[in-house]
Amino acid sequence: MNLSAVLSPLARARTAALAAAAALPDPDPVSSISYDSTGRTLMIGAAADVAPWAQGLSALLPLTVLITDAAEDEDGAAARLYPVHRVQRVHLDGYLGAFEAVWDAHGDVGRGSYDVVLDLSDTALIARHEKPPGYFAPGADIGKRADAVRELADMIGEFEKPKYFTYKERLCAHSRNKLIGCNACIEICSAEAISGRGDKIVVNPNLCAGCGACGTVCPTGALSYNYPSAAYTGERLRALIGAYRAAGGGAPSLLFHSGKHGKALIADLEAGAGGVPAHQVPIEIEHTASVGIDVWLAAFAYGAGAIDVLMTDEEAPQYRGAIGAQMEIANTVLAGLGWPALQCRLIEASASASLALALERAPVAIAPFDGAGFHVMADKRNTLDLALTHLALHAPVKAELIALPPASPFGNVRVDTGKCSLCMACVGACPSSALMDSTTVPQLRFVEKNCVQCGLCETTCPESAIVLEPRLSLLDTWNKPVVKHESTPFCCIRCAKPFGSLQMITNMIAKMGGHAAFAGHLDRLRMCGDCRVIDMMKSGDSARVTGRAPG
Repeated sequence: MNLSAVLSPLARARTAALAAAAALPDPDPVSSISYDSTGRTLMIGAAADVAPWAQGLSALLPLTVLITDAAEDEDGAAARLYPVHRVQRVHLDGYLGAFEAVWDAHGDVGRGSYDVVLDLSDTALIARHEKPPGYFAPGADIGKRADAVRELADMIGEFEKPKYFTYKERLCAHSRNKLIGCNACIEICSAEAISGRGDKIVVNPNLCAGCGACGTVCPTGALSYNYPSAAYTGERLRALIGAYRAAGGGAPSLLFHSGKHGKALIADLEAGAGGVPAHQVPIEIEHTASVGIDVWLAAFAYGAGAIDVLMTDEEAPQYRGAIGAQMEIANTVLAGLGWPALQCRLIEASASASLALALERAPVAIAPFDGAGFHVMADKRNTLDLALTHLALHAPVKAELIALPPASPFGNVRVDTGKCSLCMACVGACPSSALMDSTTVPQLRFVEKNCVQCGLCETTCPESAIVLEPRLSLLDTWNKPVVKHESTPFCCIRCAKPFGSLQMITNMIAKMGGHAAFAGHLDRLRMCGDCRVIDMMKSGDSARVTGRAPG
């Protein structure tokens, strides 16, 4: 029997879509991260928890034990084949092949380096959601402890994993001049693999677990997911949506899910009577936090009707908040363009029954329109520009400005011209060239397309004259410099060279006029730097210039 003959039109369209996506070549390989382990093992826990496992494990691996309570050692020191330390406090950090432990043994400090760690403490010493490779904290369950010991015993040799991310330092909006702007990637990482260093961030590839949430929340595209890249995921969606529509399916609803628990829930659902609704196309990705508004809006531009992201109990709690915030932005944009509300949904389910119920309550899909032909790009902002331009072209409502939620990656800056002295500190702090000065006149200009709403300008401004305004502009001026403030040039009273704005000099005189350095010489504030030095030398104030008395 021809299977396609008994399938519904939507089911045939879904089959064609999945086949088109599967026919694509594999993504390009990525570089790898290596680990080297000789099996040096550290076991931590109360004596009663350690005893059932230590003797057997010590026969397989070089073992050190840290006992965290005062109970008697049932095996006795003479029977031990491994060192034991009774400790009060333990600090542990690192990853497979490079763990460092420091402990307090009743006043004596001990330390050691280890390849793998079995933590049998009541509360895991490394409490973050995504544990480092080589660290096992199975909890109190005996079966899970046995599984951990078996897995740990095989952790000898060289191991590799993909390098999941790329980082373009020049795009990073983390900090300028020790003032923090964007901290999104540091706050979201469930492996605590990202930290700030100076004005940039540093990602420890050995700790990175490959969730991709850092790239999803990054407003500039400085951090991006690479396993696979957004460009490959976009190509997959373009092929899938195009095939679905060509087969007569209309605008498909896309269901993003992980390859682990999410995939298992969908398999359970398909094995039951109902299955996944025919208009829903499941899309397996490495991690559900690795795609965000750039990929989703591109999918809508290609012709998708709705987007669901399935999260189960395997994802870190902060990822739900991050994906929810991204969906609020996407839904606000789509609603502002006149489409039905809540086209993007976060589905949280831990059982197939709750998943089935959520899928039955799917939103009304966007009506089909001419699908876009662009490719998702490595540059996140370029992808967003292309997707938003196409969506605005086909939108039911021709909007000009759409107010967005706080922390959106698009927006305006409002400048209080009564406060702004045109000092241009904001221009120097802006990481995306959204704020610019002029080479000819005192003028502050702004290109809204470039603004990522990092807040560095607002934080840097000494006059508190800048306020962020999250919004999406679809005006013609969106990608053109707009003058936010300008002033009459102020010219040096000695050489007539312009060196600031009238407002800046006026503010400086008001603030500095009473300073002892300018007592009797207030006109120096009206001079350029060169003329100020000349005037000080001629008046015998050279000690202030050279640091030594004349003679």
